[in-house]
Amino acid sequence: MLIPRILQDDRGGQMMLLVLAIVTLAVPICNLLIPEGNPLHVPTYLVTLLGKYLTYALLAVAVDLVWGYLGILSLGHGAFFALGGYAMGMYLMRQIGDRGVYGNPLLPDFMVFLNWTELPWFWYGFNHFPVALLMILLIPGLLAFVFGWLAFRSRVTGVYLSIITQALTYALMLAFFRNEMGFGGNNGLTDFKDILGFSLQADRTRIALFIASALALAGGYLLCRYIVTSKLGKIVIAVRDAENRARFVGYRVEHFKTWVFTVSAMLAGIAGALYVPQVGIINPGEFSPLNSIEIIIWVAVGGRATLYGAVLGAFLVNYAKTVLTGAMPDSWLFLLGALFVLVTLYLPKGIAGIQFFTQLRQRQA
Repeated sequence: MLIPRILQDDRGGQMMLLVLAIVTLAVPICNLLIPEGNPLHVPTYLVTLLGKYLTYALLAVAVDLVWGYLGILSLGHGAFFALGGYAMGMYLMRQIGDRGVYGNPLLPDFMVFLNWTELPWFWYGFNHFPVALLMILLIPGLLAFVFGWLAFRSRVTGVYLSIITQALTYALMLAFFRNEMGFGGNNGLTDFKDILGFSLQADRTRIALFIASALALAGGYLLCRYIVTSKLGKIVIAVRDAENRARFVGYRVEHFKTWVFTVSAMLAGIAGALYVPQVGIINPGEFSPLNSIEIIIWVAVGGRATLYGAVLGAFLVNYAKTVLTGAMPDSWLFLLGALFVLVTLYLPKGIAGIQFFTQLRQRQA
């Protein structure tokens, strides 16, 4: 009974989850059971592309939770996404063992190349999947908790908070570019072989990762929906709309902000962890502030404070990116900026807002 209650009055979310369920069932069938050459066959590269879009959609939902419902324009969620990706990448690197270029059973290839003689202490335990899974949640969550505790207690808000989150992302990018950090420098982590003993090049593994990404998106959406429809969600919305009033009536605003910000960061970390085995690489470029800004555009295009709009925006913008970067690689960023401006001027509630205005006109009629 919990899920129907969560999705009550959420027609957009119901439709999104229904489409997600249909696609999650159809894609594996069309990839594994329908032979190549058949018009209904879904090639493996498309499965991987859809899986990547699903991780982006989960990341967009995480951003919408803090921007749409908490009023925090975070330009640092790309960092949480990348940290989750690095945690998964470290696990995948440890699984290579002596199959690397240099054949070292303990050290990854980039450490052997840099003449390292022993594994850094922070790499220990990453050869075990449960430890890696814990770090995927703990590292982004802990960073978000510490950052949020310091920032929100100091009552940093608005554009100043956005600038600080962007600075955090940029600082991490510069740090991870350094070889002595022990994360592969500018090349990052790559050349992954398998996950949980299954080859990452196998079609069935790609399908499994696709399904895992779909389930993570559905679970993340339901979790965020549960938060925003609960009593906690009502307080969070009150903080967004009138923070001083919420503080005046006795709520510890910084506690609510920190909690929701931390949950959002952990969801972003999960998205990054699912992204890495599907694309086969993680490097410091994922920390780029431009990536965090692009996430904001996904949410704005889809419609913030809706959750399902964030999913829609992530798919539409990234599909457009896939098509246009091939057709017009030099003009893509200009088109992306123009899209953001047009949506801000003419669709302030995003694509999801079109439905809202339609229903409003029907009620008035």
